[in-house]
Amino acid sequence: MCSWDKIKSKMLQLPIKNGQIDFDFMESFIGELEAERIAGLSAYLKVSGFDNYELSREEKAAFVHLKDVEWGEYRVGDLFSVKTYKKRFDANKVTLLEKGKYPYVVRMSGNNGQKGFINEDEKYLNEGNTLSFGQDTATVFYQEKPYFTGDKIKILKCRQKQFSKKNAQFFVAAITKAFSSFSWGTSSYSIDVIENQFIKLPTKNGKPDYEFMETFISAIQKLVIKDVVLYTDRKLAAAKQITGAD
Repeated sequence: MCSWDKIKSKMLQLPIKNGQIDFDFMESFIGELEAERIAGLSAYLKVSGFDNYELSREEKAAFVHLKDVEWGEYRVGDLFSVKTYKKRFDANKVTLLEKGKYPYVVRMSGNNGQKGFINEDEKYLNEGNTLSFGQDTATVFYQEKPYFTGDKIKILKCRQKQFSKKNAQFFVAAITKAFSSFSWGTSSYSIDVIENQFIKLPTKNGKPDYEFMETFISAIQKLVIKDVVLYTDRKLAAAKQITGAD
């Protein structure tokens, strides 16, 4: 325990001016760091095309007609083939690399399930454009590129060609909801259990409506990124006023 008695005598190194803590310098220095990061974020948004947050006609319609969407129940095994990883890579034995080539996916709840990047024999790579499923955590993530896995990860490969990066997020939400009563550490889902789980999806002509799901997710993405774009614009404008830059 770091009690006050233990830490109150610790020494700190800080900028000083005329024998006093230089708060003005610290504020200016942190402001410059923030402006640099904001500029980098703004450039990334533009290059990635995320700075366009205006909803298309189809995206607006997806919100308007959401209450009228027909929903159907689908067995996971009818939509996906559930596969076992090609090889389990022990988390205690792999070497995570800053510039590793392939994602290393484990049973964690954040960062898209990716603990880091590793370089291993490519013949053990699992396919990209699939879902990774943690058997005893019920964590589901979309994996765009080929990846290696740790223990107790199943790979869900969609049986339909319409499956894509965007509509995959709808499947992630649906499967997560289907397993929402799950308690960590109390179960480990077998392939049979995963395949026989039912999920609810938008339906058209008796089949999952991949087009609607993709349009709806695209709209959600734009609404979320809009706040980030507006934030970076405000910060950059404020920085230009302070520095007088064009």
